[in-house]
Amino acid sequence: MSLLRWFSATVGRISTFRSYQIVLLLAAALAVMAFYYFGSEKQNFSSTTKRIKQNHASHNSNRNDADLSEDTRFIHHEEKSGIRQHDDGFEKRPGEPQQYHALMMFTKVDKSRTLQNKFEVAMRSMAKHGRFLEDEVLVLHFVSDEASKELGVRMLPELLMEASFLYEVVFHDVGDLTGKLFPIVEAMQRHFSAGSGAYYSDAIFFLSVAMHRIMPAEMKRIVQLDLDLKYRSNIRDLFQEFRLFSPEAVIGIVREMQPVYRHTFWQYRKENPKSRVGDPPPQGLPGFNSGVMLLDLEAMQRSALYNQLLEPERVARLAEQYHFRGHLGDQDFFTMIGMEHPELFHQLPCGWNRQLCTWWRDHGYGDIFQLYYHCEGPVHVYHGNCNTPIPDD
Repeated sequence: MSLLRWFSATVGRISTFRSYQIVLLLAAALAVMAFYYFGSEKQNFSSTTKRIKQNHASHNSNRNDADLSEDTRFIHHEEKSGIRQHDDGFEKRPGEPQQYHALMMFTKVDKSRTLQNKFEVAMRSMAKHGRFLEDEVLVLHFVSDEASKELGVRMLPELLMEASFLYEVVFHDVGDLTGKLFPIVEAMQRHFSAGSGAYYSDAIFFLSVAMHRIMPAEMKRIVQLDLDLKYRSNIRDLFQEFRLFSPEAVIGIVREMQPVYRHTFWQYRKENPKSRVGDPPPQGLPGFNSGVMLLDLEAMQRSALYNQLLEPERVARLAEQYHFRGHLGDQDFFTMIGMEHPELFHQLPCGWNRQLCTWWRDHGYGDIFQLYYHCEGPVHVYHGNCNTPIPDD
């Protein structure tokens, strides 16, 4: 064999061997890669599935038992009808519970056993029926004098002992709030106060009228409640009514269930016999009752119309137009402007303020009383106005 032929044959064998080695090495590498790739993917899929199942189970086990189907229904209603959207929740900062604010007048309670009994009924029934989620807190605001505050501090822990929800208590000094309110509401007091003049102390009865001007800006919505109430439903459900406000509405309120304003507007009705003012529902305008009110403070601040109606000359002009002279404070003011601008109000179902007083039935209006007093639907809150006894459960 010549040197040239030996060299060519040797090179060919070496090339063939190297090609065979390369193929084997490549196959081995692919096998290793496939093992780690598919093996690790299988492990990741199983771990992820397990983790999802664990998280889902943990979420379900930690859920509050409260029925929140109302929320879903309202949100769906907003999407379908174009009703003004609110942000999720009411007042919520990162890392803090979602807050629901409720305010009650709590003055001179230390001097009245009757008021103390009403307070006890209200708080115990609120605690009994209240249901909130774990990341929510009900903030209870009390406008109080010092002696009543001391009493409230002693009573509340026991009265709210059965509460299954988080709550906070805030006391506001009635003197401080009155000082802030008086310059704003002084003029309207002459038309809607029991006294003959604009008494300084009367200003507190107009708190709801101007609350958007004196409460902290971060407080967007609040519910104001009378003390003589008994709750039969979850108070959280009341807050969901904010979601049903029309774009113009700033206040949610229940109609008056007695012919109070049929009587108060008697002269205007005489001069305008075709007017609906003071007529019974559903076609009439019977006025409002302020025992339960939803105040959209953000909307009140934004509404040019509402703030114009607070101006003294506008108040005087409307009072003259309707020959109006009242004595029920904020309720009278809301009723009067509601005759002229009903779009500012979201009418709550009567069951959220089922008034029990029947005084006007026995004072000249017995023949038509039931037209005002009738209330269909479930009763969520009883209102024992004019010291009317509230039914037992």
